[in-house]
Amino acid sequence: MEKSPAENVESPSELIDAKIEELGDWRGETLSRVRALVKRADPEVVEEWKWRKPSNPGVPVWSHQGGICTGETYKSAVKLTFFKGASLEDPSGLFNSSLEGNTRRAIDIHEDDEIDEEAFMTLIRAAVSLNEAKSR
Repeated sequence: MEKSPAENVESPSELIDAKIEELGDWRGETLSRVRALVKRADPEVVEEWKWRKPSNPGVPVWSHQGGICTGETYKSAVKLTFFKGASLEDPSGLFNSSLEGNTRRAIDIHEDDEIDEEAFMTLIRAAVSLNEAKSR
C-alpha cells in the first residue's frame, strides 16, 4: 500500500537528523552539538525546516515564540544566523559574521573552532527572552 504524500513528509526533527547523518563529517558533528546546546538552553524550543525548494533542500530553524536561529552548513563552516542578533548582548564576542546588518548576526564555526557552550546557551536564552518580550 502506497503512502499518501502527507505521510511521506518527514518531521523537521527527522529532517535535521537526516542532514546531520548525510554530512557525516565535522559539520554534522558540529550541527548536532549546537542543536543539543539549543535544546539544553531552551527545552521548549521548536525545531522547524524552512525554505525548501528544488534548488535548496531547506534549512534547520530553531524557534520559540519567533525565530531564534538557523543552522546552515557550508563547505568550510556551520553558520548559525540569529534572526534578531543585532538586538542581543554578546559580551563573549561569539558573533563573527554578518556584523554589518541592522537585524541579523551570525556565528561561523569552522572545523577546529571551540564552542564556548555557556556563552552560546546564554545567547540562545537571550534570543528567547527577546522573542517572549516582543510577543507580550
